[in-house]
Amino acid sequence: MSSMLESYAQGRWFAASDAGTPLLSAIDGSEVARISSTGLDVAAMIDYARTVGGPALADLNFHERGALLKQLGLTLLAGKDEFYELSSHTGATKRDSGVDIDGGFGTVLSYASKARRELPNDTVHLDGPAEQLGKKGTFLGQHIYTSRRGVAVQINAFNFPVWGFLEKLAPAFIAGVPTIVKPASQTAYLTELVFRRIIESGILPEGSVQLLCGSARGIIDHLGGQDSVAFTGSADTAASLRSHSNVVGEGVHFTAEADSLNASILGSDVTQQDPEFDLFVKGVFQEMTSKAGQKCTAIRRVLVPTAMLTPVVEALTARLGAVVVGDPREEGVTMGALASIDQRDEVLKSVRGLTKSASVVFGDPDSVDPRPGAFMAPVLLTAGDKTAPEPHEIEAFGPVSTVIGYEDTADLLDLVARGKGSLVASLVTKDRTLAREVTLGSAPYHGRILVLNSENARESTGHGSPLPVLVHGGPGRAGGGEELGGIRGVLHHMQRTAIQATPDMLTSIGNKWVTGSEQTVGDVHPFRKNLGELRLGDTIVGGPRQVTRADIDHFAEFTGDTFYAHTDPEAAAANPLFGGIVAHGYLVVSLAAGLFVDPDPGPVLANFGVDDLRFLSPVKAEDSLTVTLTAKLITPRQSADYGEVRWDAVVVNQDGDPVATYDVLTLVAKPEGQK
Repeated sequence: MSSMLESYAQGRWFAASDAGTPLLSAIDGSEVARISSTGLDVAAMIDYARTVGGPALADLNFHERGALLKQLGLTLLAGKDEFYELSSHTGATKRDSGVDIDGGFGTVLSYASKARRELPNDTVHLDGPAEQLGKKGTFLGQHIYTSRRGVAVQINAFNFPVWGFLEKLAPAFIAGVPTIVKPASQTAYLTELVFRRIIESGILPEGSVQLLCGSARGIIDHLGGQDSVAFTGSADTAASLRSHSNVVGEGVHFTAEADSLNASILGSDVTQQDPEFDLFVKGVFQEMTSKAGQKCTAIRRVLVPTAMLTPVVEALTARLGAVVVGDPREEGVTMGALASIDQRDEVLKSVRGLTKSASVVFGDPDSVDPRPGAFMAPVLLTAGDKTAPEPHEIEAFGPVSTVIGYEDTADLLDLVARGKGSLVASLVTKDRTLAREVTLGSAPYHGRILVLNSENARESTGHGSPLPVLVHGGPGRAGGGEELGGIRGVLHHMQRTAIQATPDMLTSIGNKWVTGSEQTVGDVHPFRKNLGELRLGDTIVGGPRQVTRADIDHFAEFTGDTFYAHTDPEAAAANPLFGGIVAHGYLVVSLAAGLFVDPDPGPVLANFGVDDLRFLSPVKAEDSLTVTLTAKLITPRQSADYGEVRWDAVVVNQDGDPVATYDVLTLVAKPEGQK
């Protein structure tokens, strides 16, 4: 008997006392492991996540969590060979394993990077600028995001035992929410191995991650409004979970990624001689055979102009005829097995359903591979009745696709919509007008659309590759969920709250200076202060500085910016926006810099940009400028001896009217010894 998979609960490994259920290798039918959750206290796991994992994550800010994820991702990558070896028992080829294993680790590293680049060195994230709610500016509103005080429960599918849990774990961890991972039983042995290495690394705080191997029956019974469930699997199971009384009545946050009849569309402009034709056929072929078609993003519907049906079918059958199905560890094998015999039986059952309105043009679904593994050759069908429900409703979760002809764009968009919502569609076309029409007509039914041609083909990651920076999910039949999507995936686990308060209170709450808050003009120039000495609200006022006509003429000649508003008095006077010669906007900004800068070497190392620059009123010759520069946001960098300081800059004229507003971005040295 093989070993029992263990769960990781309440800070220790747990093995069920019963015999468990055997998990069989997809390639030879041997027993890989056994699985059971008998005796596991699920309620205690949830409590442990809330009381131990949650507080541990709350002690870390976004950047610190990102640094831990980076360390974890690199550690897992360094030891990936053992994961590849075990992955072959799921039926995956080396390339398939790379999509799952390297894809999962890459997602972790992507989120680690985005946390440090796009989120503050804090535990609160500000959503947009403050809103003025009163006439005098003493009453403002600010939306903030804070971590929920619950647990993120993920219930995963069998087809991606590594990427599937890491793509959910990474954004939840960055958000400061502990996770309970529930892998699908069929391939849980690979998830358990990766998870075991995570725990052995000691990188993540105790309680921030737990693993539940086996049945999770009753887990939602213990969840409430601070908790979330991310489900990947069948639409029927998703509907059952979504109707749970705690989801409906207690407000458990529930998202699902379910069935998806994804389509690949050949544009009506593409001929058989175009390189786009080969790109289209290659894309369909790859999605049929990658992971033996067991991808939620795989192409199930191949939509082509009616006149191109025969060329497409012939090109696909030629490629499919060269596929070698077998043990992925053997030389020359190009497609492995399905995850289990039961899964193969489900796919064959779905094919029989499809043949009610479609004909098999490649493959023999009636001939079962006699080898002990869950092997199945690809099956290609053509729809006899394109409006029949079967090709638009039956998802054969294996190496199966149906080719469907369309007459024109309107007919195509009708066929796309019959899928009732999908994760992804791809459109192969050279025609920009067609691309817009099909994309906008298809977008309401899809979470992602790939528009492919010979120009972007080399860089394209392909139809079926979810990316951490883009939304992974889809409307309708696809479940309605949105995972990943960069920082959107993090904010999904956080609570957005509208705060109404004075400017000073908002500055204190959000750790970002708000217009109207206290400003401190001291004896020491703010540029002489290092990152440890500088405080929000530290201010320098410079000026006044009169702008002369000679300044404007010199700037025009020196820069070559001789736009008529700066050089032609008659034309400038005729423009109601100017009413005469005005200073260049960049001259105003340059003069303002001369009014606030401290010239000597010191803590301010560099100016690395300007954000949100707006020119509000024209500056004429003989106007006088005064600038107020205020420390607005201070962000230490974890891995450098300096940090970023964002300064609020307001330039006014002699009447006190703002003529320019912007943010100045600088790098400022940390005090010696500060991390």
